[in-house]
Amino acid sequence: MWNDFMFSVGAILPVFGVMVLGFLLRRRGFLTQGFCQTGNRLVFNLCLPAMLLRQIASMGGVRAADGGFLLYAFAATLAGVLAVWLPAHFFMKDKTQVGAFAQGAFRGNTALLGAALLQSICGSQAYAPLIILAAVPVYNVLSVVVLSLEAGGGGTLDRTRVLGALKQVARNPILLGILAGMPFALTGRSIPLPADKVLSMLGGLASPLSLLVIGAGFRWQAALEKRRTTLLAALVKLVLLPAAALPPAAALGFRGEALVALLVMSGTPSAVSSYIMAENMGNDGVLANGIVAVTTLLSAVTLTGWIFLLRTLQLI
Repeated sequence: MWNDFMFSVGAILPVFGVMVLGFLLRRRGFLTQGFCQTGNRLVFNLCLPAMLLRQIASMGGVRAADGGFLLYAFAATLAGVLAVWLPAHFFMKDKTQVGAFAQGAFRGNTALLGAALLQSICGSQAYAPLIILAAVPVYNVLSVVVLSLEAGGGGTLDRTRVLGALKQVARNPILLGILAGMPFALTGRSIPLPADKVLSMLGGLASPLSLLVIGAGFRWQAALEKRRTTLLAALVKLVLLPAAALPPAAALGFRGEALVALLVMSGTPSAVSSYIMAENMGNDGVLANGIVAVTTLLSAVTLTGWIFLLRTLQLI
């Protein structure tokens, strides 16, 4: 049991160690707010799409087993979004918080942290493209819908908002990176070597740079201003969603790296971009930032706990 615990801590600690380093460097003045903003844009618009393009292109076709995994991961993601948003829409008293709460509670940092966590836990990123394919399109499309509907305490999807939402989805760099890699995956062709080397170098920056930026960009005061709602979102994101997704997956026979991938998909902290979207779409930006900060902090504990549990049950 002690070995399982040490394995869990050792798998999670390096990832969050880089985030803590980013926080400390910001406190010491080595990293500035301008660096964080530029780093976010660089990762989101260039490094991450390059990494995803290369990962998707190298898949070499989806095997039957991968198809089953993709189907389950997609269904679990969609069910999680609806299970969070609908109760929040009908039962939350402060309607101005619904959009930020729902998005923060269902939208994980799968694209940025998924590959880093899988590499740290399993020593492989083989399932990273699969969980990104299953989760990221759902997160991006439904986040736009949720934030549009809930803006200002209850908006409506009129023609202008629908067109705006479609434009945001169509221009999303992450989705464009995925789509650019699909022809190579479907045909089995390789990316030309010079282009592949450029993509490799750019993609290699995505995980470490994003971890530094996430750590440097924390706003702890925001997490305290609306702590009850923030902690409820953290409970849903880090505990309830994995608790709903993992037992059926285990019952269906998923084991090892596949089960870890589902844990990473369902149990990662809230996406940093959820704050950016909430702030710019008329939702509660303070609450969104607090959810990102608290889920990122607490996920060091919850992910370690989940890995420890799965190891103890001999599922990974």
